[in-house]
Amino acid sequence: MAESEVFLTDLRAKPGRNLLRKLGSLVKQAGFDELDLEAKFVAIKLHFGEPGNLAFIRPNYASRIAGMVKKAGGRPFLTDTNTLYTGRRSNAVDHLAAAASNGFTPLTVGCEVIIADGLKGSDHREIEVGLKHTSAAKIGTVIADCDAIITLTHFKGHELTGIGGAIKNLGMGCGSRGGKLFMHSASKPKMVSENCTGCALCVKSCPQEAISLTPDHKALIDFDKCVGCGQCIAMCQYSAVTAVLDESAQNAAEKVAEYAYAVLKDRQSLHVSFITNVSPLCDCWGFNDQAIVADIGIAASRDPVALDQACADLVNQAPVVPGSLLEGRGLSPGDDKFTSVSPNTDWKAGLAYAEEIGLGARSYRLTRVE
Repeated sequence: MAESEVFLTDLRAKPGRNLLRKLGSLVKQAGFDELDLEAKFVAIKLHFGEPGNLAFIRPNYASRIAGMVKKAGGRPFLTDTNTLYTGRRSNAVDHLAAAASNGFTPLTVGCEVIIADGLKGSDHREIEVGLKHTSAAKIGTVIADCDAIITLTHFKGHELTGIGGAIKNLGMGCGSRGGKLFMHSASKPKMVSENCTGCALCVKSCPQEAISLTPDHKALIDFDKCVGCGQCIAMCQYSAVTAVLDESAQNAAEKVAEYAYAVLKDRQSLHVSFITNVSPLCDCWGFNDQAIVADIGIAASRDPVALDQACADLVNQAPVVPGSLLEGRGLSPGDDKFTSVSPNTDWKAGLAYAEEIGLGARSYRLTRVE
């Protein structure tokens, strides 16, 4: 497979050449002007930040991309999907409030902010892919309906997929709650009876009629009927039904790649990764640990596989930050920092599978943009 182009700008700035201008130059070099955005709905996909976690991408960067899309005649909007777990991003009302608390509002970013899978994470469209794990991916409706997608990704470690890059942002980040359950789990939901109030909302919402109430008004799943769609998780407001997070890291990474494939199928795209505040764990935690390497810069590509490979290589080539989680582990530049953080993961195998299904190429040519 031919090499893909990845472009990188560092974080040096000077009068008349601030980081927002450098971002603009970077995405243009990476192919922004090749996108046909006239009158198109353009999803700018990013993570709005879990409250308490400060590693999220600044709203100023999102605003600059939205402005460029508008100038190109497009209709931009910022978007993300609701989380599988309960918390302040598990429904659209709380999710938008959390986004606003981190500075993502129409006023600050210059475009609408929309939760892609609806009020409770159940709004999705199935996109046929016919791949090893996924026959049809459950993608948030708003993303499934857009004409083009631009990802803004905070690159970091991840305890399930090894790295949290553009593919993770596309795959896990664009799946509805049922899709997230599929990617995280090899089994079906389970009931936590002590939390059940007997409201019967899960009973009414189950498309398979697999849930009933026991005589003591506790929900019960008939697993012979359950298909693992995750609708009950989306509807329950009392944490009485939860996902069983038992999928192997290898299968999970492959499923995420398949979902990313579904998102990009027949859709224009461009991907930007911020190699800053490279925290060891997922941004979904309510904290961000000290970065494992110093800030490197911002990278962009039309190819999400090449972009993830380049970002991982740049982090692995950098020295460990003293005082971080990796201090004292004897890692030299070039050693695999992500597997050291999460030894049960294999991010390389995940990228190899992404390349195998045609999502992109791991081989890349890195061009630096001033």
